[in-house]
Amino acid sequence: MSGVERFVVVLLFEGVDLLDVTGPPEVFALLRRETDDAVGCEVVLAAETMDPVTTAAGVRVLPDVTFAEAARRPIDTLLVPGAVDVDDRRRVRAVTDETVVRWVRTLAGRARRVASVCVGAHLLAAAGLLDGRRATTHWSTAPQLAAEHPAVQVDADPIFIRDGTVWTGAGITACLDLSLALVAEDFGEAVALRVARQLVMYLKRPGGQSQFSVPIEPVSTTRRMDELRRHIAQHVTGRLTVADLAAHAHVGERQLTRLFRTELGTTPASYIESARVEVARGRLETTDDTLDRVASACGFHTVDTLIRAFRRQLDTTPTEYRSRFRHRA
Repeated sequence: MSGVERFVVVLLFEGVDLLDVTGPPEVFALLRRETDDAVGCEVVLAAETMDPVTTAAGVRVLPDVTFAEAARRPIDTLLVPGAVDVDDRRRVRAVTDETVVRWVRTLAGRARRVASVCVGAHLLAAAGLLDGRRATTHWSTAPQLAAEHPAVQVDADPIFIRDGTVWTGAGITACLDLSLALVAEDFGEAVALRVARQLVMYLKRPGGQSQFSVPIEPVSTTRRMDELRRHIAQHVTGRLTVADLAAHAHVGERQLTRLFRTELGTTPASYIESARVEVARGRLETTDDTLDRVASACGFHTVDTLIRAFRRQLDTTPTEYRSRFRHRA
C-alpha cells in the first residue's frame, strides 16, 4: 500500500463540537507516523467560507478549504460532526442547519464513504443518507433521531455502526473508536492498534461495545421504578422473577411489565439480564475469575447462560470481552 494518500474532509460549522472535529484528524495524523511507507490521509477542515468558525467549546478554528473547493475533488472519507442546543433544564437537542445539510448531500455524492461523529447522524439523516439504514448517535439525542426520521433504524447502544458505505458513531470520545475502525478497514487491525497505543487508548473498543452501563442509564423514572432498579442492582445474584418484582413493588405482573415498557422501554427480563451483564463486565475487566465463577456471581448460574446473554446484550462473548477490556496492573 505504498504511497497511498486518502483525501479526508471534516465538516466545520458554527457551534460544532470541538472534539468531533479534532479527534479524527489526530488519529489520521498518527497513522502516517505508525506506518513505514508514505501511507496516510490528507485531512482538511471544510466550511462554507474561509472565516474562523466558533465551536461549542468557544474555541475558534480556521477552515482549510471551503465546501465548494472540497467538492471539486474525489473524497475518500467525509466526516460529519454535529452540534447541539442545551436548554435551561439541561435538555440536549441536536440542531441541523439547512445549508450544512445541502452540502452534506453534495459532498457525500463525491465520497467513497461517509461517517458521522456523535450527533452528526442528525445531519446525515436530514440529508436522506440514513433512510433504511441502521444508525447510532449520542444516547441523549437518539430518541429525537428516531422521532424525526422514522425511516432510520436507530440503535442507541453501540459506539459505532457500519451499514454499507455509511458509518455512524456515538458521542463524544467514540469519535476516536470510529476513526480507528476506519483505519483498520483501510490499513489493517495491526496498524490501528499501534495508533491506539500512541493515543494512550489502552482499549480499542469494538463497535458492539455499549455507550453506557446499566446502573447509570440516562433515564428519568418514577420513584417506584427507581426503587425497583435499586432492588435489582442489590439482588442481581438472587431470584428476580416478574412475580417477585411485582410483589416487591406491590403491583400486578401485567402492571409491572407496563411500567418497564413505559419508563425504560424494555421488559423486566431484558433489564435484569442487562444488569447481570453489567456486573459480569466488571468482573471480567478486573478479576481472573473463571467463567463459572463469573456466571455464579452474576446470577446466570451457568456459563452457557452467561455467553448467550453477552451475545444478546453486547454482540460478543465473555472471553472476547475480557481479552479486549481486562485491566491489568
